[in-house]
Amino acid sequence: MRQGTYETDRELQDRAVLVSLVTPDIKRGSGDPEHSLQELVSLAETAGVEVLSTLTQNKESVDTKWFIGKGKVEELRAVAEELGATTAIFDQELSGAQVRNLEEALDLKIIDRTQLILDIFAQRAKTREGIIQVELAQLSYLLPRLSGHGKNLSRLGGGIGTRGPGETKLETDRRHIRDRISDLKQVLDEVVRHRTLHRERRRKSGVQQVALVGYTNAGKSTLLRELTAADVYVENQLFATLDPTSRTLELPSGKEVILTDTVGFIQNLPHDLVAAFRATLEEVCEADLVLHVIDSSSIMREEQIRVVERIMSELGASGKTTLMIYNKIDMCEDDGTQLLPVNGQDTLVMSAYNEDDLLRLKQTIQDRLTGDTKTFLLPAERGDLIALVYRTGDVIEQSVDGDNMRLTVQLSKQDYEVHGHKLEAFVEQV
Repeated sequence: MRQGTYETDRELQDRAVLVSLVTPDIKRGSGDPEHSLQELVSLAETAGVEVLSTLTQNKESVDTKWFIGKGKVEELRAVAEELGATTAIFDQELSGAQVRNLEEALDLKIIDRTQLILDIFAQRAKTREGIIQVELAQLSYLLPRLSGHGKNLSRLGGGIGTRGPGETKLETDRRHIRDRISDLKQVLDEVVRHRTLHRERRRKSGVQQVALVGYTNAGKSTLLRELTAADVYVENQLFATLDPTSRTLELPSGKEVILTDTVGFIQNLPHDLVAAFRATLEEVCEADLVLHVIDSSSIMREEQIRVVERIMSELGASGKTTLMIYNKIDMCEDDGTQLLPVNGQDTLVMSAYNEDDLLRLKQTIQDRLTGDTKTFLLPAERGDLIALVYRTGDVIEQSVDGDNMRLTVQLSKQDYEVHGHKLEAFVEQV
């Protein structure tokens, strides 16, 4: 019985040839095409696809009908037939017409990079919110392309490109899909409202928020686990984390902050996905401090940094106070570490598995969050203001001065901007 199931699984597994088109415009917009294709291999393997071969075509411009040239289509057909491929995966986004034309010419399932990433998210989504976000992104992507996915949706065996919303939903009329998209957006609006209220409650209580961001597989979840002993899924694969996870982190002073892990970014992250996950990614915009985690061992480190910064800008979070964490130095070659930046106020070179590095990171987080020192002279009967000072910053000295309480406090610029208007009249002038 088991053997039969295993054989069936092997038969159903997508066997793919990966295709990349390199034009001057694509090269300018997407960074290194070679790295992007290697990343596509990793994405395909993450989705459970057996990668048989890769093809690259250099061309002056995109072919509006075939995406790649007609000659390359024939070459792809020959390679696919020789290797027994069932699928062709393109490293760039295809139009519905291009999918339809390629499908008819090749008799293969045609998938593009965006659809592949959406499929991985569909596999990984576990919470109701995550599942809704992925379905919204998939439907938004597929709605204008329905006419180009006829055979994809009717092929037996399922596999990549057919998970998530399901075949029956996608084969219904466009109005039904638009209604479904509208319903999903309403549900996510409610999620946004709840998240906003939750963040406001946390902020009013004086709890500061720290967000982990970075390229996928940079080690964010490992850092969260090592810093907070969180029970989170950690694996050396793309998009191991999808649903955001928040845990309490205790700093050396004893003060607690909220540390949130977010979904990893990637080159050419689908716009529909960014839009659907905006409610989740808003945690980054609201954070008091952003920890940008970087895989020091990656040869594409600088390009990955640029990708993260570009997406942060799209989210409206480019001006956030950020600490650059060059992680995974334990995986660097001996001669590679000298190319890394030195430790500084905005930079930390470390390994998530080194205890001393973790202590240094906690201290750096504390230093970045505490900020300036101010002294307040508060009326002793104003217990509300005294409590607010204790919640907002770290009280390093207190004394009684007649009917007043003198409190010397370390507090961040962000916290002072939020609560300072209530305390400004009581700042002691030196």
